[in-house]
Amino acid sequence: MSDTPKILVTGALGQIGSELVTELRNRFGTEQVIASDLRAPPDDYNENGSFEQLDVLKPDQILAINEKYGINQIYHLAAILSAVGEQKPQLAWNVNMNGLLNILEIVKNGDVQKLFWPSSIAVFGPTTPRNDTEQFAITEPTTVYGISKLAGERWVEYYHDKYDLDIRSVRYPGLISYKTKAGGGTTDYAVEIFAAAIREGSYTCFLNSDTVLPMMYMPDAINGTLDLMEADEKDLQIRSSYNFNAFSFSPNQLAALIKNHIPGFTIEYAPDFRQKLADTWPQTIDDKYAREDWKWEQQFDLESMVSDMLDKTKLKLLESVE
Repeated sequence: MSDTPKILVTGALGQIGSELVTELRNRFGTEQVIASDLRAPPDDYNENGSFEQLDVLKPDQILAINEKYGINQIYHLAAILSAVGEQKPQLAWNVNMNGLLNILEIVKNGDVQKLFWPSSIAVFGPTTPRNDTEQFAITEPTTVYGISKLAGERWVEYYHDKYDLDIRSVRYPGLISYKTKAGGGTTDYAVEIFAAAIREGSYTCFLNSDTVLPMMYMPDAINGTLDLMEADEKDLQIRSSYNFNAFSFSPNQLAALIKNHIPGFTIEYAPDFRQKLADTWPQTIDDKYAREDWKWEQQFDLESMVSDMLDKTKLKLLESVE
């Protein structure tokens, strides 16, 4: 593969994709990265470079884009997330599973030399040990999203073993970002709370106060993903999906840190159906294989994340009213 890859990103308008596209273009050049999504970009979409509307359930569309641009790397992010998946289970299974299989077949039969596909901590379930959850801990998910991600892990490992495809993956924890709205996940409160704290000085959380979940700040998630993609293939032991983690916290712990910056901030709790989803997931993750195999190391701890999120969210809110 050439030193400068030609990259397709599916789901490019989502929480991860919107920031991944920017960083990929910073690293490899604007014209080297093709953003795609089922939706057309919004009016305020300010990314330069090529954008294609793409339905990952239609292989002919994927193939046409690959041939048009000479794609040799794909970041396949298009998916239905956990909370939306429970409301629309057949849609979630169709998009998450058949979309992945379409991509895998095109990689198998074409010129794509490297594929990234994200899994999730949702592959774990109520029978999984909840503390320091290991790479090979029991995976018995009880959500449609988790089931689809677990099946996806098995498929990407199968395609690697049978067809020698270079596929790389991480199990993302909850991801925190100020750039895009949360996308229908169970950890979305950890995104929504910052803007609410700044605008209203209060927030009503849809999880219980003591619900501890693994989380990560988006800059670390993007850098870690690209570190994995740039790692030497011979160093990678895990060909399903790597445990991937930064820190864990509960809503009341996060609220306390926000109060250090906004003393009058208040939080209330009104758990909804997402509480049952969160109760099946680990509280802390052991990601030693990622740290050993491709030297994963986050740059943000919990306190520095909170400080940066508040600063960046304030700037974004100011820009939105100018």
